[in-house]
Amino acid sequence: MSREIIEALERVFSAESEIYRNRGFGRRMGFGQHPALLIIDLGYGWTRPDNPFSCEDTDRIIAGVQELLAAGRRCGIPIVYTTTYYQVTEGPNTDMGLWHRKLPIEGLTADSEDVEIDERIAPRAGEHLIVKKMASAFHGTNLTSLLNAAGVDTAIITGVAVAGCVRHTVEDALAEGFRPIVVGECVGDHVPGAVAWNLFDIDTRFGDVESLQTVLGYLGGLAPAERELAAIERS
Repeated sequence: MSREIIEALERVFSAESEIYRNRGFGRRMGFGQHPALLIIDLGYGWTRPDNPFSCEDTDRIIAGVQELLAAGRRCGIPIVYTTTYYQVTEGPNTDMGLWHRKLPIEGLTADSEDVEIDERIAPRAGEHLIVKKMASAFHGTNLTSLLNAAGVDTAIITGVAVAGCVRHTVEDALAEGFRPIVVGECVGDHVPGAVAWNLFDIDTRFGDVESLQTVLGYLGGLAPAERELAAIERS
C-alpha cells in the first residue's frame, strides 16, 4: 500500500474513531484464560500468486503464523485450520450453494492442491482441519462444539481473506460466545485497502485487533500453567 493511501486512511480512521469513542464503541474484549488458535484458509490457492484467491503479503502472514504456532504448541492450546472446498461443482445439485454466482469457487475441489494447507504451516498430529463451504469457519461445521469441549473462551484468529472469511469467522465467534482476538500482522486480503478498513471496523464492533507481539506475550504467559496442567492430566 502506498504512503499516500496509508496517510489518507489514517486521517479517515482518526476522525471516525473519535465519533465511535463518543458513542461508546470500541470497548476492549480482552483475553480469556483458555485460547485456541484459528488459521483461516491459508491453503496454496490463497498463498501462491496467480490464483483467483491469491492474497497479498502472504509470506509476512505465514511468518507470523509460524511464530503463533510455535507458541501455541508450547502451551498445548487447540489449533484449528480451515480450508474451503467442494465435492460437487457441476449440475443443479452442487454443494456450493449460491456462492459460485459471485465467486469462481468451482475451482476449489477436494482433489485440488490449492485447498491443501501451505506446507510452511502444515498441521501436526492432534491439530484439527475443518472443511467449510461458506465464509465463516463456524457456519455448518463442528467448530463450536470442538471449542466448547476443549473449554475454550478465546479465539485467536489469523488467515485470509479479512474482508470475507476472517471477518465472518470473527462475527460468528462473538455470536457463539468466544472472545475474538485478530492478530493484525497475520491476516490479509486480495487488495490492501480491504485489510486496513476491516481491521479498523472489526476492532470497533466485533473483537480486538492486537499486535503479533501482544498475542505472543499472552501465549507466553500461559505456557507454564498449561504445562503444569498437562503434567497433572498425564499422571
